[in-house]
Amino acid sequence: MKTFIALLFIISLAFTVEAAESHPHYNLFVSFDIQRNSIKGTSTITLTENKEYNVFIGKLRITSVILNGKPFMSDIKKGVLKVTGKGILEITYEGIFKEEDIKQERENKGVISGNVIDEKGICLTEGWYPSIQGIVYYNLIAIVPNSFTAISEADEVIAVNKIQGKEYSFKFPHPLNSINLVAGRYMELKEIFNDIEICGYFFPEDISLAKTYIEYAKKYIKMYEELLAPYPYKRFSVVEDFLPTGYSMPTFTLLGQEVVKLPFIVETSLGHEILHQWFGNSVYIDHKKGNWAEGLTTYLSDHLYEEQKGKGWQYRKKILTDYESYVSPEKEFPLRDFISREDFASKAVGYGKGAMVFHMLRNLTGDDLFYKALRSFIHQNKFKEASWDDLRTAFEKESGKNLEQFFNQWLNRKGLISIEIKNPRVIVLKGIPAVSFEIIQKGEIYEFNLPLKIKTDKGEINTILNIKNAVEKLEISVEGNPLEVVIDENYDLMRQLSEEESPPLISKLLGDEKRLVVIPEKDRDKYEGLINILKKEGFILKEEREIKDKDLMSSSLLVLGIDSPILKRLFAGHNKVGHGFMLMIKKNPLNTFRVIAIAYGDSKNEVDLASEKIFHYGKYSFIRFENGKIVEKKTDETASGINVSLYEPVWGIQPQKAISLEDIINTISDKPVIYIGEIHTNYEDHKLHLKIIMGLYEKGRKFAIGMEMFQKPFQKVIDEYLSGAISERELLKKTEYFKRWKFDYNFYREILEFAKAKNIPVVALNLRSEIVEKVSREGLDVLNDENRNEIPEDMDMSDEDYRKRLRDIFEEHKSQEIKNFDYFYQSQILWDETMSHSIDKFLKENPAWQMVVLAGAGHIIYGSGIPKRVYRLNAKDYVTIIPDKEILKKDVGDFLVFLQPISLPYTPKLGVFLKEGEGKVIIDKLSAESAAEKSGLKEGDIFISIDNCVIENIEDVKISLFDKKQGETVKIKILRKRFLAGEKEIEVIVTF
Repeated sequence: MKTFIALLFIISLAFTVEAAESHPHYNLFVSFDIQRNSIKGTSTITLTENKEYNVFIGKLRITSVILNGKPFMSDIKKGVLKVTGKGILEITYEGIFKEEDIKQERENKGVISGNVIDEKGICLTEGWYPSIQGIVYYNLIAIVPNSFTAISEADEVIAVNKIQGKEYSFKFPHPLNSINLVAGRYMELKEIFNDIEICGYFFPEDISLAKTYIEYAKKYIKMYEELLAPYPYKRFSVVEDFLPTGYSMPTFTLLGQEVVKLPFIVETSLGHEILHQWFGNSVYIDHKKGNWAEGLTTYLSDHLYEEQKGKGWQYRKKILTDYESYVSPEKEFPLRDFISREDFASKAVGYGKGAMVFHMLRNLTGDDLFYKALRSFIHQNKFKEASWDDLRTAFEKESGKNLEQFFNQWLNRKGLISIEIKNPRVIVLKGIPAVSFEIIQKGEIYEFNLPLKIKTDKGEINTILNIKNAVEKLEISVEGNPLEVVIDENYDLMRQLSEEESPPLISKLLGDEKRLVVIPEKDRDKYEGLINILKKEGFILKEEREIKDKDLMSSSLLVLGIDSPILKRLFAGHNKVGHGFMLMIKKNPLNTFRVIAIAYGDSKNEVDLASEKIFHYGKYSFIRFENGKIVEKKTDETASGINVSLYEPVWGIQPQKAISLEDIINTISDKPVIYIGEIHTNYEDHKLHLKIIMGLYEKGRKFAIGMEMFQKPFQKVIDEYLSGAISERELLKKTEYFKRWKFDYNFYREILEFAKAKNIPVVALNLRSEIVEKVSREGLDVLNDENRNEIPEDMDMSDEDYRKRLRDIFEEHKSQEIKNFDYFYQSQILWDETMSHSIDKFLKENPAWQMVVLAGAGHIIYGSGIPKRVYRLNAKDYVTIIPDKEILKKDVGDFLVFLQPISLPYTPKLGVFLKEGEGKVIIDKLSAESAAEKSGLKEGDIFISIDNCVIENIEDVKISLFDKKQGETVKIKILRKRFLAGEKEIEVIVTF
């Protein structure tokens, strides 16, 4: 027969009349069968008011209920026993608690669901006795096995050896909203500090930690007594738990065995749990009206410790990045509705946003008044349930201000402040420099104090602006030349981060509502354990070949392995970083509000050892493990505050120090790749191309000319023209030049003629325009397999500066056909990457050759379009020449060339607008006084031929005329419709 160990809870009846009338009193007798994980108990509850009570039974089995000495019959529905009346309620019950019933969510580390009774110890923190809602007076006597030491809420503990075991009496004179019991094979260390008994209860193997924990506990108690109020109890204990807990109860904290061993816990979590002795454990939380204690405790512990190290702004920025990462619209709720931490999102609201509210309140009131109001709040609400409204009352009383607007907007609304700066400029008012700008609030309008810094060449101006309207127009006088405006540099506001401030973080992957795992075609077995974990966490699994651009644009992705085509498509591939297992986060180039994560492991074992741990490193951009231990972690640096530059440097050239074109050619002649930009319609730019090409040829350089103007499928046609196998007209016809490039061929004619005469290869660099146009309208997903065979396998879409420049171009030149910037961006990258791969291919096939690349200046400036991409592929040195005086900016190119405008030689124009239909080229309109009108051509005429060359499309018309000179004539045959007489063929002579 198993022996039951008795555990007795006896409540003292020596209460004041007032207390006796307001709070129930609780006697509890329980006994345990350790081997069977069971508990038996009898509760004796003194009900002090004649009303209906809800007694929460949970999973306990009730064996009898007696009210005032008589059996009480009542159904238990949904774990609740309803009792009406005043007097003595006795309940006997049983329960079984096994460790396998314990549950812990990965997103709620340190919070467990369930109780345990077994040989390891007893841990009872919820639903282990029949409880009633509200505040109750408890006092405890407990008998536990002789090898166990017991801990519960107590100001005084008396232990006596009994036959059944060791009897503990826990004396606690204050009312509580619940009780807890922990017992185990502990070693105990005690010290007296300022009349407070400070204890450490640790397992024998960890008892060496007790001294450190006690010393830190003394430090925190002293600090918070000076900051707030005297410690509310006579006792405080640090208790080690065999379960992975992280709890604070009145008079003690319960920390899991793995947690207490971490060296940083005494400097972070311990202080947080001790501060709860004031907030939550002596001033109780009125949960019906929201949990204020977690935000306040976080602010005055975790945040305060970082603030003392000068890193408070970093902690506040982390609060904002956590909110951005985890709190999706579906998971967002007002702060007043926060009750307890359930997942990352609720923690970001209750702990993070809550802490920021207290930070803004402190900045609003000032330090002295802030702490004075908290001391008043503690004094007025000690051992009572308090709410946000009680906090507001305390702050209004001490400040003399009406804080309704502040508390209402931060407690009752979802979301946070969203601001941006518009129209920043430097002006001069009555001879004094000033900065003018607008602050725009997006979404709901908040009233707040906005920290502002203006940097000038003579120093800084710091000020606070009161913002309360959707649009605030501001002018601020300064000394010196304004350089930059910085908004909320130290993160004093609960606001949305700008794109420049927001780093790519693991938390953004974990918190995204739309997140995919890209399953590799090879090495799947290596990542199987991680895949299974992620699947349980709600990640969607997709094979590499299934991933479309719409997935990349609408989701955050975790790519397994560094050989994935996804990485080649977005970042031109990725290299292994160190040994073991790594997880790296990058901004998603196709949607910068989302991220691309890259995970790689050397082996299945390395992946498995790290997989469970990555969820605890949300604040980092990169982590690396070796044998399951973290060896490297870092967060990408981003801007601090919203930064707006006011300084646009003016660059000048000293003509007497200018370098001649001949000197430029001498300087660049040995560069493997020479990029020369152009404005396509500037004839002087093309003459510059020719001069440089001729100069290099005269130096005997062996080079090819790479041309954006021709597309790759027509390389054979170009080669045929250069060899003399076909004529110039055939070149234009077969390359579809006027259909695909459309600019006047005479811009490039001399270059091609020189190349032909001197046997200089010309390389078609560009992608077929049909593919570029498809992508610009519908994105990469629209491409079929045949199209994909023509595009590069690896592309880098991660150049954020280039993306911004392209967005500016897109906004300035929006068209009806191209409405989506993301598609436009993809098409431009595709264009650049194709040309880059074409250049690289030629140079690898011809290692002794150079290449002169002729392309639009936008593809060359700052190196972003083509040069850096080619360098990525082959690391060959290069030089850039930009013939554009309008973009005189630092780093725009290696050489800026200033050219006098040159008119294009006479090019004949018919003066007609043409259209195609049913395989015919038809005159749609004629220009007044044009050569066509003078020759007798009319609207509706259909071209048959020009100088006996058959006209099949509009390009044929352009090819027939491109080399005509002023004064020359052409013979044009047309079909003209006549009224009731059908069509008639007519021959017309046109003189230019």
